[in-house]
Amino acid sequence: MKAMRKFTVLFMWMLLVANVQTFAQQQEENQECTLKYTEFRSLYSSKNYDKAYEPWLWTFENCPKLSINIYKNGLKIAKHKYKNSEGAEKEAAKELVERVYTQRLKYFPGEKPAKMYSEYAMFMDKAGASEEKVFELLQKSYEINPKEMGVKAIFKYFDGIIKRNKDTNVQYIFDMHDNLLDVVNAKMTHLSKELDKLREMEESGQELTERQAYLKNAYSKNLTALSKIEGGLSAKLEAYATCDRLIPMYEKDFAEKKSDSQWLKRSVSRLHHKGCTDSELYDRMVETYVNAEPSADAYKFYAGLLMKKGNETKALEYFQKAEGMETDAYEKAKLLLFIAKLMKNKGRKSEARKYAYQALQARPSMGKAYLLIASLYASSAKACSNGDVFTQRMIYQAALNKALKAKAIDPGISSLASKYIRNYKAKAPTTQDVFDQGLQSGTPFKIGCWIGETVNIP
Repeated sequence: MKAMRKFTVLFMWMLLVANVQTFAQQQEENQECTLKYTEFRSLYSSKNYDKAYEPWLWTFENCPKLSINIYKNGLKIAKHKYKNSEGAEKEAAKELVERVYTQRLKYFPGEKPAKMYSEYAMFMDKAGASEEKVFELLQKSYEINPKEMGVKAIFKYFDGIIKRNKDTNVQYIFDMHDNLLDVVNAKMTHLSKELDKLREMEESGQELTERQAYLKNAYSKNLTALSKIEGGLSAKLEAYATCDRLIPMYEKDFAEKKSDSQWLKRSVSRLHHKGCTDSELYDRMVETYVNAEPSADAYKFYAGLLMKKGNETKALEYFQKAEGMETDAYEKAKLLLFIAKLMKNKGRKSEARKYAYQALQARPSMGKAYLLIASLYASSAKACSNGDVFTQRMIYQAALNKALKAKAIDPGISSLASKYIRNYKAKAPTTQDVFDQGLQSGTPFKIGCWIGETVNIP
């Protein structure tokens, strides 16, 4: 019994010694991790990525759970190594970048995984990985959270969707286009709202901080990039989204999908956007949509249908209903612009302008509203000039001013606005025109007709 007790005490003592030794070893390793981590972080802060490489790599390989900064900073360090390497060393550097992504996803799985898969995919794409590998990573990003996908990644992913489904499932291509477009539009709305806040601060006389000025510039650049993706997604769909293809496809699915409000919303919107509104199917779908979901969106399409049928009084009632249901200023602006476009299509230019200005009251940075007004002016240049060439050119000057305003306030449409600007600039008065008229630059010029606007001579 005593021998057994001695053995137990000895065993417990040995276990205690082992634990103390393990703890001491861990403490030593933790201290080494902290030293290496502090060293590479200091070098990283001064952007000395070459010198930061060795202490970072040691930390990356020996202390993978220490901090998320090992991966946030490590990506720049590893990519710097990749960018400045050649041959076999470049291939090893590429594999290291891959390890940074995969190890971060392993040890910090809750830290924006969709964003990481998106970035990982685009790096692999540039590094020459197979289409399948890139698409697989983008698919993971989309499945986790499409809102965290990068701008270029969204376009690349949709390209992959088309290639895999164009001969077998066109409806899926449409569905994914709408899903991704929703993501792009949500990103653009968020950035526009943030940008508008900063503009309001500036307009009130408040000076932006260095950080705020940086953000303003970043929001503008991202909006410009997103607008290109928005147009690119739709351009990719052009070959498939024709009335001849859409109407039979929706006719086939209508009986099964007529209680699906999301399907109705997207289908009606696409038919409207593509100009397929003369079909009997479109009328049926709009009426079904407004009954399935009496929403502001449904009411706007129903009002448009009533206008098409000549019941304009009833149409305006539904437009007012739709407007009353919208509580978000940005959504209200979209609705008012929709009405403005319908009025334009009806040839009611003065009313179209009125609704465009109402849209601008709801959202002062809505460049598309100014572009609509510009197009209204340009389309009236001949009719409102009474044969006077200089007046006609001054109407184009008025249109040019609106297009310039659109580009100045809305980075999201800069590419589109530039096309309008080039067109109107070519038709506006030249220096010679002003000289021939015996007029002076900068003096006011009154444009009559329905436009009723005074514009300074350029």
